[in-house]
Amino acid sequence: MAKFFVIGHHLRPEVPGLVRQLAEWAGGGGHAVWLPPGDADALGLDEFASDRPPWEASLVVSLGGDGTVLRAIQVIDGAAVPVLGVNVGTLGYLTEVDPERLIPSVVRWMTGREGTEWRTDSRMMLTVGCLHRDGSSSQWRALNEAVIERQSSGHTIWLDLAIDGHDFARYSADGLIVATPTGSTAYSLSARGPVVSPRHRALLVTPVSPHMLFDRSLVLDPSESVHIELVGSRSADVAIDGRRVTSVAPGDRVTVAPDHSTAHFIRFGPSRFHQIVRAKFGLGVEE
Repeated sequence: MAKFFVIGHHLRPEVPGLVRQLAEWAGGGGHAVWLPPGDADALGLDEFASDRPPWEASLVVSLGGDGTVLRAIQVIDGAAVPVLGVNVGTLGYLTEVDPERLIPSVVRWMTGREGTEWRTDSRMMLTVGCLHRDGSSSQWRALNEAVIERQSSGHTIWLDLAIDGHDFARYSADGLIVATPTGSTAYSLSARGPVVSPRHRALLVTPVSPHMLFDRSLVLDPSESVHIELVGSRSADVAIDGRRVTSVAPGDRVTVAPDHSTAHFIRFGPSRFHQIVRAKFGLGVEE
């Protein structure tokens, strides 16, 4: 029996119908489908709500765009469960199939041979820790990036960056991004960071609107870690994959390092990363 854990975009009208379609097909084969209670309530699918943990699933099905995939990765919290991204939205980097291919793709995954009919695309993740001056601490996982960013418009913040425990630079900027190669096409790209193939393992450190002579991104080895201390007098926010998780005050420290867990995505063809970049930015030759 296969077990399908579904995460759905709350505002896409197609999502409830896709869940029911998957559930009807799954029920005919003795398979299980469930949603977290919050998603089920938002989508009017209370009959599929369950507190069953997502790591019991055989496959996570994400119905939405890249943001929904990121939320699915957060929900499974490092569990080695593969994710199938169904693109209910605009062209995304992380989604794989269109809605009309949902059932055929699930069948192909169940019946086909890995490496022939489908493959696993593994992506590095980050461990992000925050240590406050009062001794309290928190920790999260990120697939795209961790960002320490100013709270007040018109004011820069000061951030001391150390690499593997050795001081590197003090940044005066609107913020600092530490991204994975997967996240190189997200916020890091808008801050003029490099586009990096997701097949790589690396940490990308990119300042946001730096007010200093050194304004380049750093590409670090995946064995390295970075330590960022907020200095000066202004507080800042910490965001993980676009979601604000906490605030930091001067003297608080954020540490970012490669995580021991890996995100796994189901793919049915060759890597489309470069073709998606080409389409997103209109890099084709006009005739």
